[in-house]
Amino acid sequence: MKRILFAFIALAGLMAIASCSKYETYAEQKEKENNTIRAYISKNGINVITEEEFRNRNYTTDVSRNEYVLINSSGVYMQIIQKGCGNPLAKGETATVLCRFKEYNLFTDSLRLTNTDRQSAMLVDKMSVTRTSDSYTASYIAGSSIMYSAYGSTSVPAGWLTPFYYINIGRPANEGEQIAKVRVIVPSAQGTQYATTNVIPFLYEITYQRGI
Repeated sequence: MKRILFAFIALAGLMAIASCSKYETYAEQKEKENNTIRAYISKNGINVITEEEFRNRNYTTDVSRNEYVLINSSGVYMQIIQKGCGNPLAKGETATVLCRFKEYNLFTDSLRLTNTDRQSAMLVDKMSVTRTSDSYTASYIAGSSIMYSAYGSTSVPAGWLTPFYYINIGRPANEGEQIAKVRVIVPSAQGTQYATTNVIPFLYEITYQRGI
């Protein structure tokens, strides 16, 4: 009996040591996240441009060169695929914005959520977006959002709001007009509460269209 008890205690001790060895500090988690983002950029041949270059090009990115601009204040990398028809939200305006998106976990390099496939073709995420001076706030409309259903929060991650400073929010009315479309690499601090808590970077491909 004593031998069994000793073996059990020894096993418990080994499990505790293994558990401790797997524990990562927040600094280590952030380093892992940053390394993952850099690896993704390198693997996919992304050309990172500065905010100054972005400004000098009238806030556009060259998709043919796979350009992303790094927003230094947030660490978000953004590619504007289509600037969109219509106009930017006006100061003081609140509007319903319809979004289709793909969400990729960069740690696993896999698609986690989307409302662009056949199964979710009838679902469009709806957000209520307000521009106050030069800042944006937004919330998902409960019952009309896969993001809300998945994460249990109406809070829109800051990474989703970054493009609003540079795109138009409209509805195509004429042939050839397109809605805004972007890709954003969103570090955990600019993502959902789930991403922030678990220190996970995500890539999003999102379209933005003015609701009725």
